[in-house]
Amino acid sequence: MKSVSISGSLRESVGKKDAKHLRVNNQVPCVLYGGKEQVHFAVEVGQFKDLIYTPEVHLVQLTVDNKGYLASLQDVQFHPTTDKILHVDFLQVHEDKPLIIHVPVKVSGNSPGVIRGGKLFTKIRKLKVRSLPANLPDVITLDISNLDIEETIKVSEIVVPNVDFLDVPSAIVIGVRSTRAVEEPVPGAK
Repeated sequence: MKSVSISGSLRESVGKKDAKHLRVNNQVPCVLYGGKEQVHFAVEVGQFKDLIYTPEVHLVQLTVDNKGYLASLQDVQFHPTTDKILHVDFLQVHEDKPLIIHVPVKVSGNSPGVIRGGKLFTKIRKLKVRSLPANLPDVITLDISNLDIEETIKVSEIVVPNVDFLDVPSAIVIGVRSTRAVEEPVPGAK
C-alpha cells in the first residue's frame, strides 16, 4: 500500500474563528481520531494534492509537531461553490487492527466479447475491503481475458489473499454488454 507524507502543526484553539483564520492563511484544519485522544492540527493546503486528487488509495504518514502517526483519510469537506478544502478527518491506523478502506479496481487483458463488438462496463470502481494494513493492495486488478458477451465478474468471484470484501457478494463489478454491432460466431469456423 502506497503512503503519502503530510506534516502539520498542532492547533492552539479549536473553533470557527480559528478555522476561518487558518483557511485565510492557506491552512486546512484537520482532526486525527482513533488514538487515545483526538489530535487537532493544521496542514498547508498544497500537501493534499497527492492524497485527495488521485484515484489511488494511500495510507498517510502524519507528522504533527515531530510526533508520527500512521493514518487513513476518512472524510474531506469541500466548500460548496469554490471546492476549496474546508476540513479533513483522519483515522489512526494500528498495524494489528483491520482497516476498512475503498480500493480502486483496475482492468487487465482483452475480452473476447469486446473484440467481437460488445461493450465493457464498470459498475463498481472502488471495492470496500477489510484487511490488516500490511495486506492492503494498492489496486484490485481484474483479468477480463475470459469475459464474453453478457458475462460479468461479481464481488463473490474476486479473491485476494488476506482481504475480505464488504460489498454485496452478488454485486456486479464489471461485465460485457451486447451491442447492435456484435459479430455472431460462424458455426464450425475458428
